[in-house]
Parts: sequence; C-alpha cells; structure tokens
Amino acid sequence: MKLKKYCKHLLAGCLLFPGALLAQDTRGVAANDSLTLEQVVNYALENTAAMEQALIDEQIGDREIRASLSGWFPQVNANFGGTYNIKRQQQPIGGEIITFGQKYNSNLALQATQNIFDNNLLLASKASRSRRVLLEQEVTDTRINTVVEVSKAFYNVLLTQEQLRILDQNISRQEKQYNDARSRYEVGLVDKTDYQRAAITLANIRSDRKRVQESIKASLAYLKQLMGYPVEQDLRLTYSYGRMEQEVQVDTTELIAFDKRVELQQLQTQRDLLKLNTAYNRWSFLPTVSAFANYNLLYFNNEFANLYNQHFPNSSVGIQASLPIFQGTRRLQNLKIAQLQEDRLDVQIEDTRRAINTEYQTALANYKGDYMEWRTVQQNLVMAEEVYEIIKLQYDEGVKAYVDLIVAETELRTTQLNYYNALYSVLSSKLDLQRALGNIDINR
Repeated sequence: MKLKKYCKHLLAGCLLFPGALLAQDTRGVAANDSLTLEQVVNYALENTAAMEQALIDEQIGDREIRASLSGWFPQVNANFGGTYNIKRQQQPIGGEIITFGQKYNSNLALQATQNIFDNNLLLASKASRSRRVLLEQEVTDTRINTVVEVSKAFYNVLLTQEQLRILDQNISRQEKQYNDARSRYEVGLVDKTDYQRAAITLANIRSDRKRVQESIKASLAYLKQLMGYPVEQDLRLTYSYGRMEQEVQVDTTELIAFDKRVELQQLQTQRDLLKLNTAYNRWSFLPTVSAFANYNLLYFNNEFANLYNQHFPNSSVGIQASLPIFQGTRRLQNLKIAQLQEDRLDVQIEDTRRAINTEYQTALANYKGDYMEWRTVQQNLVMAEEVYEIIKLQYDEGVKAYVDLIVAETELRTTQLNYYNALYSVLSSKLDLQRALGNIDINR
C-alpha cells in the first residue's frame, strides 16, 4: 500500500510540475558548468543531430529487418463480400427454363497460409545478421566523425579565446606605452611621432581584438551546433593548456592497419550481403512451398432480410508448390548481375584501401610538419619575449628609439598568436592522423 501511495504521489508530481523534471540535467551537465573536452564530446555523442539521426536510422533498419522476416509467421486474412444479382443466370433443363442462384449472396472467408520454403524469406533470414552489423557500423562511423569534428571545434574555441587574452594583454601594455610616450612628449623629451606611432599600434590591436571577439561567437555557435547544445544557453569551456601541450604527442612509427578502419569494415559487410544475394539468385531455381487452410461461410437468399438467417460453411486445407520453369533467362541474367556487383565491390574495396593509405600518408606528413612548426614557434616565442624585454629596458634608458620598441612588440604579438595557431594545427593534425589509423576512441 505504501508503494502504491508513493507511485501516486510521484505521478502527480510529474503531471503538476514537469518543469522541475526538465530543469534537472539528465546527462550530468549543469547549466553553469565549465565543460571539459571529455564532457563536450560525451554531450555531443548523446545530443548531436547526426547521432540522433544515426540511431533513428538504426531503429528503422531493425524494423525493416523484422518486417522482412515476418513472412515466416502464419499469414491470416479475412474477406467479406455481398452481391445483389440483378439478372440471374438461366438454363433450359428438361424443356423448362431453370433460374440458378438467389437474389442476394454474401460470404465470409478466413484464409491462413504458412510459408515452408521461400527464396526471399531465406535470403532475409541469412542477411539479417549482416544488415544489423552494417547498421552498427554506420553508427560507429557517425560517432567517429562526431568525436573528431567536436574536438576540433573545441580546440578552435579555446585557442581563439587565448588569442583574445593575448590581445587584451597587448592592449594593456600598449596603453601604458602610449601614455608614457605622451608624457615624454609633453615634457619635451621626445617628439610627437612616438606617441602617434603608439596610437596607431593601439588602434590596430583593438581592431584585431574586435575581429577575434566576433570570431569567438561564430566558433561557439558552430560548436553548439555540433554538440546539439541549446542555442539560448551559455557554453563555457575549460582546459589545461599544459595538458594540451602534452597531448600533441603521437606515435608516428605506428603502421596503418586497414582492418581498423570502419569504412573498410562497412564494405566487407556489404560484400557479405552481395554474396548472399548471389546465393539467392542461385536459389531462385528452387520451388516456393507453402501450406494453407481456408474456411468459408456462404449466405444466400431471395429476401435480403433473411440473408443471414442460415449459413453454409465449407473448409479446406492443403499444400502448394510453385516452380517457375522458364522466364526467358531472367534468372540467369540476375545471377550474372549479382556476380558482377561482387566484382565491382572488390574494385571499390581495393580503391578504398589506396585512398586510406593516401589519407594516412597525408595526415602523417601534415602532423610532422605542424609539429615541427609548433616546436619552432615555441622556441621563437621565448626569444621574442626576451628581445622585447631587452629593447623595452633600452628604450626606457633612452638607448633605443621608439620604433625599435614597436617592432619588438609587434614581433612578440605575432609570435604569440602564431604559437596558438600552430598548437591548434598540430592538435587537428593529430586527430586526422588518429582517424587515419583507426584509433579514435568512441567508447566515452
């Protein structure tokens, strides 16, 4: 009784306060949380439109398989009909004209059939497992693409935000230099070109900041789209750049294993289905066998009001076999078509292997190039910071001209921005290389 009472209260709460249930996050992501890469990817795997469509397609495919196998169950049909004979048939018998039948006729028929052997059903049964495997592989392919694309979009947003932070630091530093140059001009230590140059540089940096700030909005919108994240809800991200730098490493000596690529797995499954189709065309020379049972109720009377007062039943059971003897070589042509489709898929499989190898070599080359560029820019960043500090001290001491300070600061800002661009490129190249190797982790 207590359990029944509790269930009633729970049901009432669901009906009266549905918003309270919707306000709770069912996927472990609160509205105000800053999301890590793992949380973003997990959210996308559950909410992105591509994944939802792939899962729905899998359910549709499963229903189609069940529909194709339903022919093995008994098929029961009911038919009802009624006839009013305007002019009944007449025949001369023994010198008299005899009228046959009644004015009103009706019948109720029940028919049941059971397939015993049918080529189409046999093919559907044997192909059902491969078709389900193919549906699972299509979902896996969508998951892989989701992980790669969402990860790239995540990195892009974070690194763009880091660029914005760098520009903010540059603006703060440049504003101080502008004020210093203006003060020096006002006391007569330098001419006005120093603070004018500072003003030009400051305006350029502010323009760059505005451009980057707007690009963040577009990048966040794209990431929300890939995640299936609510448009009206704020999305905040968090990540350790130290960890990001550590994760750029990947084993470049690993050899490609073609069997790990889901694209080849899909083609192999399609080949299994084509083999079954070829076998089916061979089975088309076999008969179709089924059993049947019929039960009919017949009604007839010259008066419509008395039509259903009495019925006359009949029933029958039996077995039937159908064997097409000659169809103008259609079965032979279908068999040859099935064999040619197998040959065509073999060509496609081999071409896909070559395409995967090209993808791997390209991804490996891009990763090595991007990694080397990132390491180079990383070293340049240390030197650019050191050069700027030295020239800043020399300018404050009156040894260097202001133009030298501007050049040093521009080089520092450019190197800082290039560093994060290089970091994004090497992380993206790593993802492409992992996808080419078939090493994308989708079990999150």
